[in-house]
Amino acid sequence: MARSVGLCAAAVLAAALSLAGCQKADEARTGAEAGGKKQLVVGFAQTGAESSWRTAETNSMRKEAEARGIKLLIAFGQGQQANQIKAIRSFITQKVDAIVLAPIVETGWEPVLTEAKQAGVPVILVDRGVKVSDNSLYVTLIASDFVAEGEMAAEWLAKKLGGKGTIAELEGTTGAAPAIDRKKGFDETLAKKYPDMKVVLSQSADFETGKGKEVMEAFLKSDKGRQLQAVYAHNDDMALGAIQAIQEAGMKPGQDILVVSIDGVKPAFEAMVKGTLNATVECNPLFGPITFDTLRKVLAGEAVPKYIKNEDQLFDQSTAAQVIGSREY
Repeated sequence: MARSVGLCAAAVLAAALSLAGCQKADEARTGAEAGGKKQLVVGFAQTGAESSWRTAETNSMRKEAEARGIKLLIAFGQGQQANQIKAIRSFITQKVDAIVLAPIVETGWEPVLTEAKQAGVPVILVDRGVKVSDNSLYVTLIASDFVAEGEMAAEWLAKKLGGKGTIAELEGTTGAAPAIDRKKGFDETLAKKYPDMKVVLSQSADFETGKGKEVMEAFLKSDKGRQLQAVYAHNDDMALGAIQAIQEAGMKPGQDILVVSIDGVKPAFEAMVKGTLNATVECNPLFGPITFDTLRKVLAGEAVPKYIKNEDQLFDQSTAAQVIGSREY
């Protein structure tokens, strides 16, 4: 009888321990979900890591997500739209809470953005826009005014050249919103206000330093290239490549040929301090805070503007040395 009582007691104890274990497991799961709220998962379809500006943007997104306890899945497109589309479809399959897209080009997004909308996954565009027939396919665009950037570069150069001169233009990736709009802002400003300033050579260098150098080398070997007074590059990386080409051709960039570009990365400020780059228009890549602030509102059901503008400014050699120490990218 005593042995039977002992077995019953052991069974009761085992059941109690089992129940306590289940309760602890449930508590652990609840704790892991931060008081009942599951960790947000966001997919970021990045164009690639082709420039210091792009790397700064990626780091800003990663740092901000980590600070807020958000799981950020980053997919690099390696300069190919097909890779970004594949990444977005993968994010949808993984049932992320939201998608952030930095589109390589403007067109060709409608099918995959429709899939995201049908799956109930909100999409936020950063730094570049898209052209779709239905703007409800994305929630908002957070970006700079690329046309205004081109206008600022044109106005600065016109003042420096006295409204006259021949210019080479290094364009960004064909079909990319910054390339289209920065060209528009610059070229239209010259056409409307400074008809004696002419872009005599223009070609895409894909926003890359190496290609910027390659294209500039070809320009300088041409008849028109030997008469150039300035270079306008759609980003700093191409400008830095052009500076190398000018130096290797035996000329002084910043003096023999003026160089103005866009983005405002730290290497551009270093070039301005050296005197090889004349001016750069800032295009701030630190999108992390504003992106996740906006995402919080979207997921809470709050209305957000369709376009959220980043404010930019122009820096030249006169201010570069004073502000270079404060540059974050």
